[in-house]
Amino acid sequence: MNSETILLFDVGNTNTKIGFSTRSEIGLSFVLPTDPGGTSDSWGLRLLEICRVAGYAPQDIVGGAVSSVVPPMDPILKSAVKKFLSCDLKFVPRDIELNIENKYERPWEVGADRLVTAFSGRCISDSENIIVVDFGTATTFDCVVGNAYMGGLICPGVMSSTKALSSETAKLPHITLELESTVVRPGKSTADSLNQGLIFGFAAMVEGLSQRLRDTLGGEVELIATGGFASKIAEVCCAIDRVEPTLLLDGLRMSWFGVEE
Repeated sequence: MNSETILLFDVGNTNTKIGFSTRSEIGLSFVLPTDPGGTSDSWGLRLLEICRVAGYAPQDIVGGAVSSVVPPMDPILKSAVKKFLSCDLKFVPRDIELNIENKYERPWEVGADRLVTAFSGRCISDSENIIVVDFGTATTFDCVVGNAYMGGLICPGVMSSTKALSSETAKLPHITLELESTVVRPGKSTADSLNQGLIFGFAAMVEGLSQRLRDTLGGEVELIATGGFASKIAEVCCAIDRVEPTLLLDGLRMSWFGVEE
């Protein structure tokens, strides 16, 4: 059982992250553009190539756990895995129930990614209250009190904001999101002003909104950051307590294999 290898799929609006996992750890992971226009065969061939690069034969994979916010991708991936890897996918939380109470007014509206990261954060944190900030296509704040998912906030994402600036302002230079200093100061060039505005702006948003949420939740609150820009924002954001780059994949791993005591 401990040696079983599964695939983990984090299907987001922009990218799909695919990782290999055993009960105890996550191995190699790969990021592909989310392409709901692709066929099950095209995705199956990609999966075979990923397995080859990672050193696995198709028969080594016994199944897969999926968090998806792109419904058209679901049947494509399910068919691809069945045909090319001869195993089944389970979608979380539809096929695998998460051990967390969903307090959303309409529970079915919550994105699978938000529930999985909330569950994963609950599993790794000793704090009674937690806030998970996920820097994805959108920036989401998800609150957990005890073993209950309380809901949260959805804000613009770092990359979507960057693309909006680039597409709507013809004279702006290329935005790199690289800082010359971790101390905010007046930018001396348009590029520097943009990079500082975005990075420090999102850091300030996290600091401000998380403090308001902390005041609402009360007591000790741990803030866990994840997503592609978490490490970069955490360098200049005092509100972030820890960064967990694989939080969602770990949540899928624990949902499949169970949580180790």
